[in-house]
Amino acid sequence: MEKPKLSIVILNYNTGELLRGCLQSLYEIKNDLAFEVIVIDNDSSDDSEKLVYENFKWVTLLKNRTNLGFAKGNNRAKNIVKSEYILFLNSDTIVGKAVLGRCLTYFKKNKLGALSCKLLLPDGTTDRDARRSFITPWIGLVHLFLKLDRVFPNSKLFAKYWYGYIPDDITIQVDAIQGAFFLTSKNILDKVGWFDEDYFLDGEDVDLCWKIGKLGYKIIYFPEVSIIHLKGATKGKNRLKKFISLSDRFKYRLSGVNSMEIFYRKRLWDEYPSYINYLVLLGIKILKLVRFIEVLVFK
Repeated sequence: MEKPKLSIVILNYNTGELLRGCLQSLYEIKNDLAFEVIVIDNDSSDDSEKLVYENFKWVTLLKNRTNLGFAKGNNRAKNIVKSEYILFLNSDTIVGKAVLGRCLTYFKKNKLGALSCKLLLPDGTTDRDARRSFITPWIGLVHLFLKLDRVFPNSKLFAKYWYGYIPDDITIQVDAIQGAFFLTSKNILDKVGWFDEDYFLDGEDVDLCWKIGKLGYKIIYFPEVSIIHLKGATKGKNRLKKFISLSDRFKYRLSGVNSMEIFYRKRLWDEYPSYINYLVLLGIKILKLVRFIEVLVFK
């Protein structure tokens, strides 16, 4: 049997029907490139496991006994993957022809650290989170609080978080790419220790990019090809509220802010004076309160 040129790792948690669409899209392009697919299930309560066993026998399924979160869940693939190149892929994505081959070719040719393609939302617009800057105190102020990047979306001063001043069809080096489509190599992952398991949901991809970048590798946004991203589905955002417990809604809504605090303390704390650090922490606490209230009001 031919050794796969790419290992595709898909973490699943109660997204069975979305997973079906993702795996079907991969099945339809299986002759484009020799790849393996590993689905890691975080103890789903839907029919995800049965779905994979019965309909996608060519897929390797790993079943976790509890919901380990994004980082720890994906890290289970560490000793399973058979290829040097690894693609972390969300279950709420649809991959078309030529995407995998062109991304892998560009990655290898340029000896990159990580790469993501363009992510298209169902309405055809670009998912801006495909390329991001690290949230420094300034970027956090203008993006999260003042929201000036919405007012001046093309400003180099105010729109740094989403690189709004650079057209989304240009290949560029960025701080961070999104975990929905995250291509890298096992060699690099082994060097940086894979995903940091201090994160449960959100922030793991940004933190991994930080570690890869610190080794001197480039992180590239490569929009010459694109996939469809059914945004938010893997985090429960697109599921009917009656099927999501209040505790889970709090978890999902606060996950981004919690991860932001972890990232800042781990990676940026020593780069700024104490008064800036404590102002940042105050801002994070305010964001947590706002999102907590939002869950209560709009539950």
